[in-house]
Amino acid sequence: IIIIKFSISEKTFKNIIKNLLPYSKCSEKTRLFLMEIFEILMKHISKTFDRKCKILDFHHPHQLLDGIEGFSLEITGEAESLEQILVDCRDTLKYGVKTGHPRFFNQLSSGLDIISLAADWLTSTANTNMFTYEIAPVFTLMEDVVIRRMCSIIGWEDGEGIFSPGGSINNLYAVIMARHYVMPEVKYDGMRGFPELVMFQSKHAHYSNKRPGAVLGIGLKNCIDIEVDDKGRMIASDLELKILQSKLAGKVPFYVTATAGTTVIGAFDKIPEISGICKKYGVWLHVDAAWGGAVMMSQKHRHLVTGIELADSVTWNPHKMMGVVLQCSALLTRHKGILESCNEMNADYLFQQDKHYDVTYDTGDKTIQCGRHVDVFKLWLAWRAKGDAGFEKHVDRCIELSRYLVRKIRKTRGFELVNPEPEYANVCFWYFPPCIRNLSDETIKHEKLNKVAPLIKSRMMENGTIMIGYQPLGSKVNFFRNIVSNPAVDYDDIDFIITEIERLGRDI
Repeated sequence: IIIIKFSISEKTFKNIIKNLLPYSKCSEKTRLFLMEIFEILMKHISKTFDRKCKILDFHHPHQLLDGIEGFSLEITGEAESLEQILVDCRDTLKYGVKTGHPRFFNQLSSGLDIISLAADWLTSTANTNMFTYEIAPVFTLMEDVVIRRMCSIIGWEDGEGIFSPGGSINNLYAVIMARHYVMPEVKYDGMRGFPELVMFQSKHAHYSNKRPGAVLGIGLKNCIDIEVDDKGRMIASDLELKILQSKLAGKVPFYVTATAGTTVIGAFDKIPEISGICKKYGVWLHVDAAWGGAVMMSQKHRHLVTGIELADSVTWNPHKMMGVVLQCSALLTRHKGILESCNEMNADYLFQQDKHYDVTYDTGDKTIQCGRHVDVFKLWLAWRAKGDAGFEKHVDRCIELSRYLVRKIRKTRGFELVNPEPEYANVCFWYFPPCIRNLSDETIKHEKLNKVAPLIKSRMMENGTIMIGYQPLGSKVNFFRNIVSNPAVDYDDIDFIITEIERLGRDI
């Protein structure tokens, strides 16, 4: 690719409105402007993959709000020149976080997949909506093809689904479907007059599995936490006990979330055991596989989601371990037709039934949205480019790199694993700086240890060399949670985790 350097600053024109299409005689200026934008993006991509570059140039919120080196977030109401617009684009990337950097281990979603990035550029250019075949003929069919493929991988002969803005929204969809399945009258009559509904999730489940209780009027008090074992997996016997307790209280247990890859520990609930209890009591089983669903692409690790085909619905986020750029998240169900049944509003100004094409491909009445971004193309194009084997290789490598980190921690003084045998790509650990390693008072030792991870994290961000998340969990004080989901990560980057934490925490 040859990038031509040029300046598009024009004294003749005051602002962006008169410089670019659709105004007449602006095609050349538009082309030059977009080429300059492309060059900005290419430079950012190069820096993202360069280990010598910082992950971020950290500034506190008040500093960014006050303005730095000419970069201002202020909206004055006046139109700016194209030159200033380009500066704004450069500075926005400059002060942001390079989440594709090989040493960014902070989130479940990281990396910068070039194929799905290109797909995202294409869908923004198309700038269409997913609610009807009429305006998105290729994309609506593409979504149908991909959804059917994902359902098949889960193990369902039939099914349906939808792409939504993220796993949290998909978990909301699942509860809406489950409530409609057990009490379809609620859609028209509301909750008044019906018995209280109760839903269950493990105490380590993602918080979004409780939010539908507040959104749908079920009530957070009716979102019951289930105890977990020493590996962070839901205890099936406690689930059954709490279902029975709810029934004795005159309530209706209707929904259980099993998690495939918990957010912190990366635990996989035992789906067959949980499914057996759900079938026994007529309860909808949802599997939140937003993080762990990618193991279905791996022959080596597929066993972690044994029984997932027994679920009524599944959340699966390809923008996490499968590496597709944000956002790309699917809600899937084996109950064909239920999405439309519980969400349809039959707007005759949009979803006319007398169109001249097959209107079953109009998806708008399946969703709680109207306007819906085209997310499927990113996954479809990446799948075309990589095939099943490409995704499998990626998943296996990320888990192997995490296992390598586990081995490093075990033999490095001052480090201790929180979960000694991680199932997935989450590696949780403490770092004990020299000053507290030999403390005999365990209470004082843990009080001091609780402050270590936040302090080192602040130094990570100030230095911009590495980013790793931290959190407490139950009685366990703050620890690091390292995630490997970026295809750019190598063994040297894992080694760097240990040496950099030691460097940043040595003088604590």
